[in-house]
Amino acid sequence: MGDSQRISIHRLLGQGLVADVVLWKNWRGAAALLVSSSTLWYLFERAGYNFLSFVANVFLLLVLILFFWAKAASILNRPLPPLPDLEISEDTVARVADAVQIWMNRALTVAHDIAIERNLLLCLQVVGGLWAISFIGSLFNFLTLIYICILLSLSLPVLYDKYQDQVDDRLRVIYGTIQTRYKKIHRCKWMSEVSLGVYDEVLEV
Repeated sequence: MGDSQRISIHRLLGQGLVADVVLWKNWRGAAALLVSSSTLWYLFERAGYNFLSFVANVFLLLVLILFFWAKAASILNRPLPPLPDLEISEDTVARVADAVQIWMNRALTVAHDIAIERNLLLCLQVVGGLWAISFIGSLFNFLTLIYICILLSLSLPVLYDKYQDQVDDRLRVIYGTIQTRYKKIHRCKWMSEVSLGVYDEVLEV
């Protein structure tokens, strides 16, 4: 496969900060995410630290630091803590609402195709995906699952970007096998419907 046919993973991920972190182009951000997530997972899962206590202690420490910083700044004529405007803009709320609307419409479209259009392949895909999520969720708790997702997000995209040609070849073989099996199932279903129709006509005669 030529380079012109390769998919730009960086472009698919939005070409922003998230894409740079996931593909390790911003290695400082990726390393910080990996270290922080590993530390939090170790604190909560191995050290037995309570999540609510941890959050409360962090905010308590932050409030005390800001309070004494402001007091010392007023006494020593130093600048106040460099805090940004702590508010959410209407533009941010609108973007989040648009993203939620897009995902909800996609979910409703899938439900319509399964319930109304009777799309067998889509139904099998949804059932398989939900079963996989249920099976994985039974093996790990929620925090461990999030940590695994972070590790996968920091490894799979960069590996696919490096070995894209080999992965695509394997995926084409798997897709062809699935399509062949689906066509066989669809053909058997069609033949059974035709046989039932012929049998009903014979009974009517």
